[in-house]
Amino acid sequence: MMALLYKTARSTPVLVAANREERFDRPTQAPKIQPGTPRVICGIDRQAGGTWLGVNQYGLFAAVTSRPKSLVPTEPRSRGLLCRELLDFRSAKEAAKHVAAELATGVYAGANYICADAQYAAVVYGGNRIEIVELPPGLHLIANGILNDPHDPRHEFVRRMLTLHTLDSAVTFLAVASRALSRKADASGRRGVIVTRPDFGTVSSTLLSLPLKIQKSVYQYAPGPPCDCSYDDLSALLRQVLSAEKNKDKEGDKDGDRDPRKGKKRKKSRK
Repeated sequence: MMALLYKTARSTPVLVAANREERFDRPTQAPKIQPGTPRVICGIDRQAGGTWLGVNQYGLFAAVTSRPKSLVPTEPRSRGLLCRELLDFRSAKEAAKHVAAELATGVYAGANYICADAQYAAVVYGGNRIEIVELPPGLHLIANGILNDPHDPRHEFVRRMLTLHTLDSAVTFLAVASRALSRKADASGRRGVIVTRPDFGTVSSTLLSLPLKIQKSVYQYAPGPPCDCSYDDLSALLRQVLSAEKNKDKEGDKDGDRDPRKGKKRKKSRK
């Protein structure tokens, strides 16, 4: 279950609160900075090697949720591996196009992929048909069906809780969303978000803020259902990842008087 506030909070284009729902016996590595380039912070599904959610140095956020599909391959490729591949792209738009092309091969089980950065955001449906749905500014909810599903009681509950407040800042959104995503169902099985089945349910939770200023970025991770586990603050790791691109740009500025084709200084023209 995910709530995404896009381009409406002050100076913060991307805000995310997401609960991961998975089998309890599936081994998981908590989020950390992964080796290689571009720099990426994400958790790892130790069974297949992919991820369910992550951010790269370009400020690209990518995530995946499951989705029903009529015809599933006998041995489908890991949906998490595709999500991990998306974090190699420079932009959300490029990532969305790639995931749509990959899903069209038919080698995956049903899935929804969410790609967002400061310029573009979309959900790619990978069920019985493939569709890219661009997201306008505002609050968007998605679980295992369509975006902003009016018939999903969890969507209704989370939207009601969030819209009781003016979501004009990252602090407000993350505070309210964390409470909403920590809510257990009532005695009737409604008015809650946490999933608790015998072998499947809410296994972790993430709070994410990608503002225009890197030093204000937030990444918090609960290694279990947030109703029972507190969030660990991984913001320093996220800022380190996002700073990789900024530092690269600074290095480029220092070498700006060099011809990149020859590695030699260009002659400055005199006027």
